[in-house]
Amino acid sequence: MKCLLDTHIFIGLLEQQTHRFGRDIAAMLENPVADFHLSVASLWEIAIKSRLGKLPLNAELEALPQVADRAGIAILAIRPDHVVVQLKQDPPTRDPFDRLLLAQCQLEGMRLVTVDRALVEHPLAIGPRSS
Repeated sequence: MKCLLDTHIFIGLLEQQTHRFGRDIAAMLENPVADFHLSVASLWEIAIKSRLGKLPLNAELEALPQVADRAGIAILAIRPDHVVVQLKQDPPTRDPFDRLLLAQCQLEGMRLVTVDRALVEHPLAIGPRSS
């Protein structure tokens, strides 16, 4: 299964704190045959929060794409159809990053790995309550 990592899941991987996501998610993240992707939208969100001082990082911001690559996580570019597609089910949040990640999942045949309480029940999500 192709999975798109939510921003906070990628940050947890960076900080080696996957245990905080629960056993199911931690086990999924440790699966050596998993097909993980990270959206450019997540890199953008991390950059914004880091530059605002809201997100301290254990890695250099500019190195994050290489860190993802070394971890076997493919970077998913943002295409025009990702931003204009009508979702089959809108998320219960107004966060534009959440909507974009779900749109990418819908169009790319992926599932969003998340522990975000606003998203775990979405049909495109895999979370501790929906796994």
